[in-house]
Amino acid sequence: MPQKTTQRKGKASRPARGPASPPSSGTGRTAANSAEPTTSTSKGDKSLDDDVGSLRMEALTLTSTTGTQTAAPAKEEKSVKQKPFRFLDLPPELRAEVYLWYFEGIDHVDLDSDNYKRIHKKLGIFRTCRIIRQEAPHAFYSFRTFRIFPTQPGRHFKTKRPLLARLNERQRRLLTSLELRLGPGWNKPPRGWVVNSALGLSDCVNVRKLTVFVECDPSDNAFKGFRQYDGFYENFSRNLLDEVLGALPTVRCVYFDAWSSVKKSGAMMAGLLDVAEARGRTIRWGPERKWTD
Repeated sequence: MPQKTTQRKGKASRPARGPASPPSSGTGRTAANSAEPTTSTSKGDKSLDDDVGSLRMEALTLTSTTGTQTAAPAKEEKSVKQKPFRFLDLPPELRAEVYLWYFEGIDHVDLDSDNYKRIHKKLGIFRTCRIIRQEAPHAFYSFRTFRIFPTQPGRHFKTKRPLLARLNERQRRLLTSLELRLGPGWNKPPRGWVVNSALGLSDCVNVRKLTVFVECDPSDNAFKGFRQYDGFYENFSRNLLDEVLGALPTVRCVYFDAWSSVKKSGAMMAGLLDVAEARGRTIRWGPERKWTD
């Protein structure tokens, strides 16, 4: 019986594989790596952290995109508290000069509505301490001219207490210059324009200069029809000046001055000059009118 020969079907041969290539940094591997948490730090990162940690704060700088380095902000310097200046440590001569500079700009003192702004606040220095209260008043009262009667229209013009009556005895003793201003109220002089004990002229023992300033002469024809009667204000002014000079025996010189409309040969000035000569006082001329002998 003939043998059946069976022939095995040969398996299909597979193509030979090449050597395995290293895994590429493709998206698949990257996605896998990103999904797994990283618990270890590379050696390079550790060395960088160590270098940064060893630096001092002052050495850290910020580098801009242009490559230039920006210095770290400097520490703010603490403000040094200045000690107050000890004014009383100065010699008395220098303190006297400071007082004169402090009151500079105040020439004439009158009962004025602006006194609070111009003078009152500066007088607060007298309340600083006992030493300044004794030294500073001399720089104010002895280097200014005080008007005997008020001249500014308003509530002070008709007051019964002129400026001198409002000062105390010690302040009046410091005065060295007074001014009698004639002309305001020429038609009806205020009742407070009288020389009496309340005015305090007897306390002005250091006054050496008296200035008589004439603002107008009612004897001029321009005042005709407005004055009370001829010679009214001229007589009033002469009597007032005579009483003032009688209460100021220390005044040896009288300075006369006036506005440009006043004539030295007029009835007003002639009467005042006669009073000064009768009292034996030396006559001088002021800078405004610039009269000469």
